[in-house]
Amino acid sequence: MKDIEQKMTKVEARTVKGCQDLFPEDMIPRKKVIRDIEAVFEKYGFLPIETPALEHLETLLGAGGEETNKELFRLESPEGEPIALRFDMTVPFARLLAQYPDKLKTPFRRYACGPVWRADKPGPGRFRQFTQFDIDAAGSESVAVDAEIVAIMTEVMRAVGVEDFTVLVNNRKVVDALLYGHNVRCPARHRHVLRVVDKLAKVGLENVRLELGEGRIDESGDPIPGVKLDAETIDGLLAFLAIKADTRRGIVDAMAAALPPGEQTTSALAEMEELASSLDALGVDEKHAVFSPSLARGLDYYTGPVFETILPNAPEFGAVMGGGRYNQLVARFLDEPIPCTGMSVGLDRLVAALQHTGVVLAAKTTVQALIMTLGNVPVAEAMRTAAELRKNGIRTEVYFGAKRSLKAQLSHADRFAIPVAVILGEDELAKGMVSVKDLMAGKQQRADIADHDAYRQAGKTAQVTIPRSDLVDSVKSLVGDLT
Repeated sequence: MKDIEQKMTKVEARTVKGCQDLFPEDMIPRKKVIRDIEAVFEKYGFLPIETPALEHLETLLGAGGEETNKELFRLESPEGEPIALRFDMTVPFARLLAQYPDKLKTPFRRYACGPVWRADKPGPGRFRQFTQFDIDAAGSESVAVDAEIVAIMTEVMRAVGVEDFTVLVNNRKVVDALLYGHNVRCPARHRHVLRVVDKLAKVGLENVRLELGEGRIDESGDPIPGVKLDAETIDGLLAFLAIKADTRRGIVDAMAAALPPGEQTTSALAEMEELASSLDALGVDEKHAVFSPSLARGLDYYTGPVFETILPNAPEFGAVMGGGRYNQLVARFLDEPIPCTGMSVGLDRLVAALQHTGVVLAAKTTVQALIMTLGNVPVAEAMRTAAELRKNGIRTEVYFGAKRSLKAQLSHADRFAIPVAVILGEDELAKGMVSVKDLMAGKQQRADIADHDAYRQAGKTAQVTIPRSDLVDSVKSLVGDLT
């Protein structure tokens, strides 16, 4: 009866919809990518900070627009206050600037990495909890700072091993001038157009045309309401979005020819010219930072330059980085606005794209050497050996599994792709000797051998027995630059 009751009270082990569990083979390459990106951020003077995952609902509500409001995970604190999980890292940073004006004097640069939550529809590569790795620079209206953000985006891609990438750059002021020139001046309608244009790469030109007009029916059969622009206005907008040129200044010239004259156009083009000059000064080449009139970015708080990074070899992953200038977001908390700009790395998406393209390889362990024991070798001897290796910078694990056979221990090493085995045997230790086995070399040597005896012999050639005093140097020579 007791056994039956225990079975009835078992809890089903399952993951919340839209969330994911990350295993060592996921986390090891992920943490390396984080370290590589962090080094770039710090090179440009950005400092680490951290804010809570939970914010007051009023802090987040309305900051990102109507769609973001719908995607908030809303909660209630033990005191009954309405709170929510953050949907990005930017709004909490704006709150921080307003809350601690004496501590965070501007100009101030920060970076932060952590999970964010959006109650979006889960799908391949799309999660409700995901990780963002952000930088933000507060306190300057200079477009030169935006250019530095773009330069950082290019450096991040190279730091993680990617050469085939494009940072697309535009300016919300350009889009504003275009829309005003076509008499689209209602703020709500204006935002609707931006959200539709932001979907261009995802849904295609014809669907964008339909959404700018009367609307369309999506693949699931749901109606998507349109902006209800007239055909002439839609043609004008789409013609502008299609502008192309070989250089950034060529794009600016083409924009100047297409935009209606006026103060907004003059201001927008001046910023694009300054941005082009700053990118040239920073040595950012034309191939990797491209002015793109079709780039909109969907969040409502952007006010100036916007940018995102795409991988031509992996278009199915969409933008792996994105951001822009947001000069009015802090004004939600303060009478005096603080101009800011920044960008975010979509870490889950970036790592998935890097693995898909073979830039980042899966790794099952960070261990470089596994201590194995045969016979009646004291546990203390294995631990002393591990301590010595660790002291010399070699990441070492002692095998403590229940099965003590050599086969079981080698199987453990193979399962986690540990490159080196240090084998402590009774007889060898009595003579002051120890065996070291290059597991990776042994695997390569045996890869194409079908004969059983030859297979066993090939494995032995990757193993040497050496004086105990030579152990550290021997293992170091095998792990090489991995230490």
